[in-house]
Amino acid sequence: MTYQDHIKSNNNLIDSKDGKWASIDPESVARMQLQNRFKTGLDIAKYTAAIMREDMAAYDADPANYTQSLGCWHGFIAQQKMISIKKHFGTTKRKYLYLSGWMVAALRSDFGPLPDQSMHEKTSVPALIEELYTFLRQADARELSLLFRDIDAARDAGDTAKEKELLDQVENFQTHVVPIIADIDAGFGNAEATYLLAKKMIEAGACALQIENQVSDEKQCGHQDGKVTVPHEDFLAKIRACRYAFLELGVEDGIIVTRTDSLGAGLTKQIAVSKEPGDIGDQYNSFLDCEEIDPATAQNGDVVINRDGKMLRPKRLPSNLFQFRPGTGEDRCVLDSITSLQNGADLLWIETEKPHVEQIAGMMDRVREVVPNAKLVYNNSPSFNWTLNFRQQVFDSMVEQGLDVSEYDRDDLMNAKYDDTELGEAADKRIRTFQADGSKRAGIFHHLITLPTYHTAALSTDNLAKEYFGDAGMLGYVLGVQREEIRQGIACVKHQNMSGSDIGDDHKEYFAGDAALKAGGAHNTMNQFG
Repeated sequence: MTYQDHIKSNNNLIDSKDGKWASIDPESVARMQLQNRFKTGLDIAKYTAAIMREDMAAYDADPANYTQSLGCWHGFIAQQKMISIKKHFGTTKRKYLYLSGWMVAALRSDFGPLPDQSMHEKTSVPALIEELYTFLRQADARELSLLFRDIDAARDAGDTAKEKELLDQVENFQTHVVPIIADIDAGFGNAEATYLLAKKMIEAGACALQIENQVSDEKQCGHQDGKVTVPHEDFLAKIRACRYAFLELGVEDGIIVTRTDSLGAGLTKQIAVSKEPGDIGDQYNSFLDCEEIDPATAQNGDVVINRDGKMLRPKRLPSNLFQFRPGTGEDRCVLDSITSLQNGADLLWIETEKPHVEQIAGMMDRVREVVPNAKLVYNNSPSFNWTLNFRQQVFDSMVEQGLDVSEYDRDDLMNAKYDDTELGEAADKRIRTFQADGSKRAGIFHHLITLPTYHTAALSTDNLAKEYFGDAGMLGYVLGVQREEIRQGIACVKHQNMSGSDIGDDHKEYFAGDAALKAGGAHNTMNQFG
């Protein structure tokens, strides 16, 4: 409904109460209704799932329409990110949120900082989703509150043209609520545990769940060693569990992102069940590192596979894990990806060890031979040394072209002395266009940085501490923080307003009229910021 429709509907409701609700102002109710557009997390999940589906179709039509997100570990961080995006770009289109399991473990666990090994409380994941959307909804309420105040001021001044302009802004208001891709790790248990957690995450507002093919109780960060994968059938059961959760809750457009860690995972805990040659279990087992044995010399406790009439013994480690043959990672990633898409996944995630467009494209080309519209979510990870990686890529390219590289030391390319060189500038150009290049060449629909706000919080805090506790004293805060907030138009400089003080004043006036004791009067020091 439009703003005026809300007012008319509320007026009719109030009139129907025989004067008992006469003190309720229909326009004030309309304003509160518009400030609370999303009543539940499921409302958010349904709304944002439709957005993602539209964006996926737009990407299929033109890969320049890729999407992006930053990982956010607190609702305030997500809120400030979306406020910033609206301020600088005027729209939130194709800008998402990412919820990183790594950051939940490191920053939001009651146990304190934990490694990314699924040891944190799984309830902290839906709790963070709910928190993120609480702050985004508050960002809506705050911005609309400012518009409503401006409408009142225009009316008081008799400026009907300004009033109409502001009313049009209310009617065309774009919410800060955007899709979130939420990390469910490896499901925190079996398929039933995955289903139960998926429901909680969807009910909190998640329209897209990202799940990986590692063993739950052996889960590792995708950029660490020791990763252990599960057979495809085990993983497919968890994909189905997520889909059942979406369907049960009425989010028919829910998105499942399946992540394969096979490129860096050389181990498996299980040998897959195979019923006939060439089935998915047999394909999984075909990558195992095996040695042919004579049944007569088989050892106690041997696990034996019959393949093509030969008795093969998979190599088992002291950890009781089985290892894959070296060099099979890309083939396993391709098989994982195709199998997931053929069994209900919507998007892929291939965890790589470096940001290299052609490496990613090489695997996606093979996937797209089978599933032509396959699309990737790609981790632009802070675990990569982007500067060194791309400088080495440029160095190697120069060598291939026969160019003189004698002034460069390939192992020392991180050195600041290379910043303004031809090689350094070429590498920076590749970094700047990496997302557009990857989306055009390698089928990357969504680019995310998993942990950026973890690092920005550390960097900004270090800079402030160095100045404030040093010779600069209070000037360290004023120069480095407050003056920049004012000059760059950072809304948070008015921290009382950001925390909801003015919204509270609006409500006090609704509830108590002229008797309201409001905080935003003439003596509020926030007035110093204009």
